[in-house]
Amino acid sequence: MLRLRDYQQRACDAVFREWQTVDSTLVVSPTGTGKTVLMCGIVQRLFPRRVMILAHREELIFQAQDKIRRYTGIPAEVEMADLRVQEAQRRLWGRTAVVVSSIQTQNAGGDGLGRMGKFTPGDFAALIVDEAHHATADSYRRVIDYYRANPTLKIVGVTATPDRADEQALGQVFQSVAFDYEILDAIHDGWLVPIQQRLIEVQGLDYSAIRTTAGDLNGADLARVMEAEKNLHGIACPTVELAGTRRALVFATTVAHAERLAEIFQRHGRSANWICGKTPKDDRRRILEEFARGQTQILVNVGCLTEGFDDPGVELVVIGRPTKSRCLYAQMVGRGTRPLPGVVDSLPAAAERVAAIAGSAKPSIEVLDFAGNAGKHKLCTTADILGGEVSDEAAEAAAKKARESGGKPVDMEKLLAEAEREIRAQAEKEAARRARLLVQAKWNAKNVDPFDVFAIQPRKEKGWERGRQLTDKQAELLRRQGIDPDGKPYHQMKQVLDELFHRWDQGLATFGQAKHLRALGLPTDLPKGLASKVLDGVWKQRLPPAEALARAQAETQRQAAEVPF
Repeated sequence: MLRLRDYQQRACDAVFREWQTVDSTLVVSPTGTGKTVLMCGIVQRLFPRRVMILAHREELIFQAQDKIRRYTGIPAEVEMADLRVQEAQRRLWGRTAVVVSSIQTQNAGGDGLGRMGKFTPGDFAALIVDEAHHATADSYRRVIDYYRANPTLKIVGVTATPDRADEQALGQVFQSVAFDYEILDAIHDGWLVPIQQRLIEVQGLDYSAIRTTAGDLNGADLARVMEAEKNLHGIACPTVELAGTRRALVFATTVAHAERLAEIFQRHGRSANWICGKTPKDDRRRILEEFARGQTQILVNVGCLTEGFDDPGVELVVIGRPTKSRCLYAQMVGRGTRPLPGVVDSLPAAAERVAAIAGSAKPSIEVLDFAGNAGKHKLCTTADILGGEVSDEAAEAAAKKARESGGKPVDMEKLLAEAEREIRAQAEKEAARRARLLVQAKWNAKNVDPFDVFAIQPRKEKGWERGRQLTDKQAELLRRQGIDPDGKPYHQMKQVLDELFHRWDQGLATFGQAKHLRALGLPTDLPKGLASKVLDGVWKQRLPPAEALARAQAETQRQAAEVPF
């Protein structure tokens, strides 16, 4: 039986809630948090209605089919290359409930429609787009538009951390963002391991003359830099020295770069191999199995393990392919953020999971970056993927401190927090409270700040939220809770709505209760019934707040103990 984790259940609930008012929505959740399992939850909730799942890599296709069958028991078939769903022949006696297809296959064929033409849009209740940051491409838009001929079709895209540019573009494809789960959220909740950053200064490594193409470093220019003999050793030698006995996954720029790195690792006495997208399937399977078993310590890959590759045993991620793309960088780092099997899944509380990871054989993942003369380029570091809620200035300052650490491992999360505090303090000192630094809404004297009530930090505006406004229904819901949305930024009001829905789903104190609890100096995340008892104790029995809480908790525990099994 499929059991979703807490955040997966919240995401699933949020998707169906969004579908009540929009036809397409997006879920953002980092690599390693089980996006395929979330898709299984959506499929299970829709069953027996029919679902089409789109992806662009073979690994993702078969991974989705396998998990849907295994976790839900619902039939799923693949439409890709030589694998064909027998659509017409099965029309009379029932067709498979789930079709998993590659975007390339859907577009393939010379009849003007491609193979998607064999499917009838009206037969599907929902379209799920895996790795949805690709959904802005023409090939995806063509397929999505075809199935949208069904006026009742619901669409959900699932993706990890997207680029800022992707955020804006995705806002043109998806009408809303149902759920946004940041990497730091998953680390704090004990589902991913903490990330350590190490920036190695490589003498002579110069990115400054590299051109920018399609928002990232030009491939040919980058290849010339990274394949230079001195730079090859500038990457390989620190990797060998710092890896120790840890298993390392290296991301290379080109096939030639990967071959040379693997060769240098071998000359240093390390078991190393490399793969690329054109590696024969049987060889690829063997190489990955040898790496999983530890027979190969260092595996170099060229752009083929950024998606659909799961190996929790990876302890060191080596970025030999510098990038300006936050999405690509997050995918590379995400290959190492999973905890070891069996460490966290049986533990119900975040604190227990965090402690279990800290005490495991893999307490963290280390990311190795190589610094040089970046020139005008803003190259990604872990500050860009961990700093989702801090200002751009803080992320830049934290990355600068990491570069100045002399190659020592740093806790980027702490550097980000320190940088943000310093920037805020300076802003206050200069009385320059700019919204993009403080990310604070303005609340007049008659209103209560819901961020203060819920003890949450306002987050940064995402690209897909720019220019958006609350619906009348959303605004009215906020007003009924005593929250005035007028003149407030859309992204902050949407964050408050998400918190309200989360509290309702979890049975936590209402906004009104939380407001009074906060004023009394008490926790605001109490269950609704317990909050009611506490407030009754303060108002009716005239008890001090701390005593009212203690008595209410004791009474609740006593009542729970009296309930017969």
